[in-house]
This record gives sequence, structure tokens and C-alpha cells, in this order.
Amino acid sequence: MGRLFVVSNRVAQPGDVQTGGLATALQTVLREHRGVWMGWSGKHGEGPAHVHIGDGIRYCTLDIPKPEFNAYYHHFANRTLWPLFHYRVDLVDYRREAYEGYRDVNKRFARALAQELGPDDVVWIHDYHLIPLAHEMRKLGLGQRIGFFLHIPMPSWDVLSMLPGHEELLGFLTEYDLVGLQTAGDTENLRHSLEAIGKKQVRCELATFPIGIDARAVAQVAAAPAAISAASGLRASLSGKRLAIGVDRLDYSKGLPERFRAFARHLERKKVRHEPLTYLQIAPPTRAAVPEYQTLRKELEGLAGHINGLHSRPDWTPIRYVNRSYSHRILTGFYRAADMALVTPLRDGMNLVAKEYVASQDPSSPGVLVLSRLTGAAEGLPEALLVNPHDVDDVANAIDTALAMPVSERRQRWESMMTNLKLHDINRWASEFLERLHGPIPGGEPASRSSPTNAILMPAREGAASRKPALVLATRT
Repeated sequence: MGRLFVVSNRVAQPGDVQTGGLATALQTVLREHRGVWMGWSGKHGEGPAHVHIGDGIRYCTLDIPKPEFNAYYHHFANRTLWPLFHYRVDLVDYRREAYEGYRDVNKRFARALAQELGPDDVVWIHDYHLIPLAHEMRKLGLGQRIGFFLHIPMPSWDVLSMLPGHEELLGFLTEYDLVGLQTAGDTENLRHSLEAIGKKQVRCELATFPIGIDARAVAQVAAAPAAISAASGLRASLSGKRLAIGVDRLDYSKGLPERFRAFARHLERKKVRHEPLTYLQIAPPTRAAVPEYQTLRKELEGLAGHINGLHSRPDWTPIRYVNRSYSHRILTGFYRAADMALVTPLRDGMNLVAKEYVASQDPSSPGVLVLSRLTGAAEGLPEALLVNPHDVDDVANAIDTALAMPVSERRQRWESMMTNLKLHDINRWASEFLERLHGPIPGGEPASRSSPTNAILMPAREGAASRKPALVLATRT
């Protein structure tokens, strides 16, 4: 029996305060399989890997030269692929030298893996930063089974085909034995794109694996003293006013300017008819060096100031706009305190904030989830108030509906969503992906209960074992 490896852009090590649900789930399966987690050390330079063992997991981190890392991460991953995969073609900045840096870092990871992998290991790679990794591993003669999971949306062919060299990038995905995506739509988009470049018969299997959360654990945290204290403090500051909350990274994919304008539309309508609603938007900065993010931050600061200037009263400020992060336990308390959550990205692979908001609620009086139809989460949470994030009137109407919704309806919607979250949790997501990756050669009986969407199948690579434990390669965005 081989080992399980996780490899990521940044490694979630024991004691990390901001460790999220994905990292926790991967750490759980790593401990079960004598696992190794490999990734970037957070330092720039050359040299051998840094190795230490903690909580039953072996951590292996690599230094990466700064110019190479900048090209790989800051430019190609986050100024080319990220906007493209989120349908922001207008923001795509493609540079050949950045693509070469992206390839170089993937080669670096492949060489490190070649030194670590045993013959019975299987590889699971996560996210857009590492699309070429299986290709680089195959070039080194590594025949282990390799899986890939894309956490962000897979764009349609007409969008993806705008990328210079898109045929090569898509071809890299055919080097995997299993490619997992968030939604059936994402899976169909990838299939269509592969067919468009003549890859109708390839070795990989395409399957849909919607990622979940540990809903029971989140509910326990939200009911614990630290979260209750945070909720009580926030509620006390509102002086009896109702609360809407949004928690998003400061990213143009999250639809924050559109959301601010929708809230302003609500205020214009409800100026004299209802008690004031306070909107708390928590938006910790990310990729601060990227010009598009600097522009977004200035736009939001201007919008918040303008809206508050028009609608504030001496005892009430409509928008509380906060550019900092909070611990998970504090956020669950904030979620529990909020009468509604506004989760309205323009595009999102899944969006776990929506799920964590639901799991954090007080069952006796749960809040209402206002959710973008353009998130993967919308497929599994139809009881939310689903909206078009581009339509400010649609979002404003949903805010009005949430405020007026009786507690009986709120409970009914919440119970249905919570049942779904418990059934399709993150541990099931991880185990089902690994079961399928470990399972019979594509074309045989499925190894798990997750349903591939008309998977593209070919016999497994010659020399690769049909059942092996996993190496997981993951990247946090």
C-alpha cells in the first residue's frame, strides 16, 4: 500500500490560523494514508526541499526563485487564467514569458515529485495553477495514476479558445486519468472544448464532484462560546437594526460593485417604509500588487462613501465596509448574527461562504441566503433566493423578500439546505474522488457513487496499476 501526497502552491501546516475546510479535509485523508503534503515554502530561492513531520503528516516545501514565481503565480495564473476562467476576457493579460515561467514551476514540482513517489502512489492535483503538472510528470516517465480537480469555473469553448496556446493547455488535461469539476456545466464545457481540438478519444475520465463543507463541524463552531460572543457583540452594535452580511475576497469575480449598487437600490425603495438594514461587507485584500485589484478597491471605497453619504443618519451607517480578515470561528458568529447573506459572485466555481452561512444559522430563527445563479453552489441550494448578480433590481427584490420572509418559511428553506449540506459534505467529496481515482480502470464498474457526466474514457496507461493509493496535489487560490 503506497502513500497519499498533497502538493499545493501553499501548504496548510499544523497551527495555521486561517486553515479552511478544504485543508482540514485533505489533512484528514493524509493522516489516513501516511501522507505527504508538498508545496511552495513561501520563500524565494533555490535549494533542496524543507522537510518536517507534524500531526502524522510529512510536509515537504520548495523554494521558488522570485522571477519564476512572479511569472507563474502573479502573472499567468492570476492575470491570464483567473480572469479567463471567470469570463473576464477584457482583463486577460497574456505574455509568452509568463507562460514559460508557469511551465517552469510545474516542471520544478514534477522533478520534486519524481524524487518522492513510489511505484504504488497515485496523484491528485488541484486547480488551475498546476494544469501542466501531469504532462511534466509523464515526460519524466512517471506512470502512476494521476487525478486533477478544478475548483474554479471551466469556461465555455468560445471563451477558452481566445487564449493563445489553448490547444496545448487543454492537451495537458488529457494526461490525467481522472479530471473532476464542480458542476455538470463545467464538465460539459471541458468535454466540448476537448472535442473542438480533436480530443474525442483520450485517456482521461471526466466527472462532476461538487465540493462541500463539514456542515456539522461548522454548526458546532457557530454554537460555541467564541462565535456566540462575536454574534452578540455585532448584534449589540446594530441597536436593534437588521443585518445583511457579505464575506468575499476583494476580487472582481465576486460582483461587489454590482452588489453595492443593488443594496443602494434597496435603500432608495425602502427609505421610509422599513426599519434600516445594515450591510456588513468583509472584503480582505488579495493580490494587492495586481492593478485590476487596486482599481476595484478604489471603486468600492468610492461606492461605499457615496451610498453612505446619501443614506446615513446620525444613528445609522448603511454600509460597513471592512478590508480585513477574521478567524473562521468569528466569521461563523457573524454569519449567525446576520438576517441574510448576500453571496452574489458574477462567476464562482462553488462558493463555500454560501454553505457556511447556512450551516452557521440558529435553527430556531435562521437567516436567508441570497445567492447568485452563476455559482456552483446554486445547483445544490435551490431553496436559496437565487438571483442574477448583474441585475440590481433582481438582487434588490431578493433583499426585500428576505426581510419580509416569515420564520416558518425561513426554517423550511434552511432545513432543506442543511440536510443537503450534511449529505454532500467535504469528507464525502474527498473520499469519492479518491475512490474513483483508486478504482477500476476507466470503462469498468465505477468505484464510487459520484456520477460522471458521460465520461470520456480510454484504457489506462500501459504499466500503470489499476488500484493505488493517492498523491494529492492541491493549490489554494
